[in-house]
Amino acid sequence: MKVKDKREAVAATSINEERVAAGFKRLTDSYVLNNGVEIPAVGFGTWQIADGDDAYNSVRVALETGYRHIDTAAGYGNEESVGRAIADSGIAREEIFVTTKLRNSDRGYEVTKAAFEESMGKLGLDYLDLWLIHWPNPITSRANWAEANAESWRAFEEFYEAGRLRALGISNFRPHHIEALLKTARVVPQVNQIRICPGDIHVETHEFCRRQNILLEAYSPLGTGKIGEIELLDTIGKKYGKTAAQIALIWSLQRGFLPLPKSVTPSRIRENADIFDVRLTAEEMEQINALDGVIGTARDPDTITW
Repeated sequence: MKVKDKREAVAATSINEERVAAGFKRLTDSYVLNNGVEIPAVGFGTWQIADGDDAYNSVRVALETGYRHIDTAAGYGNEESVGRAIADSGIAREEIFVTTKLRNSDRGYEVTKAAFEESMGKLGLDYLDLWLIHWPNPITSRANWAEANAESWRAFEEFYEAGRLRALGISNFRPHHIEALLKTARVVPQVNQIRICPGDIHVETHEFCRRQNILLEAYSPLGTGKIGEIELLDTIGKKYGKTAAQIALIWSLQRGFLPLPKSVTPSRIRENADIFDVRLTAEEMEQINALDGVIGTARDPDTITW
């Protein structure tokens, strides 16, 4: 599959714009990726959820609540518990969209192939819905990050073309990282997962990905639990009988992002799913859009120390 059939990508973009404008109605509503694969518009994130009972129980509650999109990573250390929860849920495999990520220490063609098999073994899956390169410039490959990513991406493409990956993507990539990857890529990433929450939209990355028909997923859409510190969201929430966290997720969907809220508390897992009965006004959206750095900003992927 070459870099992209632009007609297919344009069609996906048009469909997504229509769905965002119409408003999502349930957890199983979806975006369309640039390769035509449907991805549930809200996912359940598992970053910082400990392996074992916490990861297992939270994913089980999420699935019982109606989530059908589960996001994990090799670097989270909880793939085995996440996979066990999926297997024990009783839900048909094809109804659950599963994402994991390549850890930072795994770069290069052969290493990446081995890492895929390791993740698949821990998750207990025979195919994966989405696989991401977790960070573009980890400390272990800083001297040659572009070449290392290109070699890993070559392995990604082989798994994709063999049918073991339904979609492939990146995480924490800025425009210069994506441009470097596209110099050798045969397949354009379908997704870029970055930190997005009120007050933290990396505008350059946002606009670049829109032009490339790369869907933006929002990790830490609740600002790692700090969303309640934003008075504006609390005020808007009271108008609709919603929490600040719920307003943040509604805003994310109305902006065309795919949020990945996470919690280990059953009541909050359910609360984060109760976001489809409110539509923010244009004025409220603009007020939230105008927030800047109120709960911190994303780490610079070129200076991370992991």
